Amino acid sequence: MSRYIPDLYDRPVPRYTSYPTAVDFHEGVGAREQAAALKAVPADMPVSLYVHIPYCREICWYCGCNTGAIGRADRIGRYVEALDAEIASVSRLMRGRVVSIHFGGGSPNALPREELVALIGRLRSAFVTIARPEIAVELDPRLADAAYARALAQAGVSRASLGVQCFAPHVQARINRIQPTGMVERVVGELRDAGISAINFDLLHGLPAQSIEDVAETIRQAITMRPDRIALFGYAHHPRLMPRQRMIDATALPRGPERFEQASHAHDLLVATGYQAIGFDHFALPDDSLACAAREGRLRRNFQGFTDEPGAAVIGLGASAISQFPGLLVQNEKHVGRYRDAALAGRIPAARGIERTDEDRMLGEAIERLLCTGEVDLSVVAHRHGRTIADYFPARTRLQAMVDGGIARMSNGVLSIPPGAMAYARVVATGLDPRIQRDNRADAAAERRVS
Repeated sequence: MSRYIPDLYDRPVPRYTSYPTAVDFHEGVGAREQAAALKAVPADMPVSLYVHIPYCREICWYCGCNTGAIGRADRIGRYVEALDAEIASVSRLMRGRVVSIHFGGGSPNALPREELVALIGRLRSAFVTIARPEIAVELDPRLADAAYARALAQAGVSRASLGVQCFAPHVQARINRIQPTGMVERVVGELRDAGISAINFDLLHGLPAQSIEDVAETIRQAITMRPDRIALFGYAHHPRLMPRQRMIDATALPRGPERFEQASHAHDLLVATGYQAIGFDHFALPDDSLACAAREGRLRRNFQGFTDEPGAAVIGLGASAISQFPGLLVQNEKHVGRYRDAALAGRIPAARGIERTDEDRMLGEAIERLLCTGEVDLSVVAHRHGRTIADYFPARTRLQAMVDGGIARMSNGVLSIPPGAMAYARVVATGLDPRIQRDNRADAAAERRVS
């Protein structure tokens, strides 16, 4: 990893899980545009489904997702009723072939196992799917057991992602997520015994009272369980946007240099133990499909992060879920009550979005390639969109400053990130983003997880 550069590493920048980013969505785009996009999907187009379950047993204070505590016993049943109505509305319009289904949250296993299994069955009945679509489920280890693992496997689930975050008990106490290492080991074993062999771990650095030793020990314990993939995210503290984060003592948060050291040391430990670095915050064993996609140039980036999913479109189902089409980005109503009212009335529950211009699609491709591979030939991408390389330079001085700072290189139209500088990849990407340059938005970090 390269050196810590305060003005760059601490700069708030978008996650670039889409382009334009979620902060550009507006209420002038919604259900009508999504319905038209769904109807335009060709029958042979590969499509991925994302299903959002906005409930957890209890709320973790660090979380930036759209989720709430289960509360009343009937809340989940009422939500699934609305989800079924949306599935019916969308499947009537969309003819594409579903190649993957991803359940996220929240905690999808906040649903009783019979409910989640039945939902998987209804999805496969409602949409045209390939014979064995990849089905992935995010799991809260505290809600998982052997019976749940067997039920998921029998329903066709092939990948599970566990929210681990940090194994240090004193850090877990400060984020309201107590889950002993032994619990995670048990769940991993139960999943593998059931036949779900593809396991992902989500880890966090930059948590309150978390030291570099805590991060290193978490990595060491994680790799003993040999997950196929590890996502290592930096905690983003935005208590104004996420009131639950006000429970976190901001004075206990590691500062910029400590955060950088944590991420750098974790990177080095993972690579030293055989994991391949993917993009700037993912790691995978060499034979995992994500690592293979990275080596073969097939890596993609969407609202779930780096992915090897082959879907040319992603259709989001559930409150706050985001759909991505070549010419459209659109998000469902975030408020569960309003989402439910729209879905049960037979309406597409989209509430906000943005139509992607030709320039947006060109810039989005360039940014995605840069983040996924560390370099992009701007001339090639421009030519593919009927443009010239000059279209990429709304502010040449911005990119030149990054080149001068050693976090980017430019040669014959190829923009690249030097070895060891991928920690600054999103900063370099802002040099291709005329929207952030034009608006000079200091709140770019508000593009937090919204689905």
